[in-house]
Amino acid sequence: MRSIVIMGVAGCGKSSLGAVVAQATDKPLVEGDDHHSDSNRRKMQSGVPLTDADREGWLTTLCEQLRAHPNGVVLTCSALKQAYRERLRQADIGLRFVFMDIQREQALIRVAARAHAHIFPTTLVDSQFATLESPTGEPGVLRVDAMAPMTQLQDEVTNWLAHKETA
Repeated sequence: MRSIVIMGVAGCGKSSLGAVVAQATDKPLVEGDDHHSDSNRRKMQSGVPLTDADREGWLTTLCEQLRAHPNGVVLTCSALKQAYRERLRQADIGLRFVFMDIQREQALIRVAARAHAHIFPTTLVDSQFATLESPTGEPGVLRVDAMAPMTQLQDEVTNWLAHKETA
């Protein structure tokens, strides 16, 4: 396995799935949120959606992270737009994406439940859905139901990755 991006809107479970997939595949985990600039963090905490310009430096850093792990990494990243995903693909040929598909109402509930421990407020969930360009149909993308049990999701992803390695 090379690298994989666990992607989707806020509240879909990227960090949780990323952690179990990293452990199952014995790959390092890179949390995309850890690489936001201080100004991006302040904007998000204030309820201001990030723009493409705001995400520019963040995506550059994530591309550097992909290149820094030639033996593969599990990266959690919203990767909401196709242009963002293409940029990440340029950093790692053969990069795969797991799209954690979730409904708006479910994402709102999850984001509200973690409000005390996360930088992302519920007021930004709608902007995430407005920005999202579904990756379904793009090459190297697995769509999963974000509401499925974590063990099932981990099995789906690791089986898909194992099949891709032998294909």
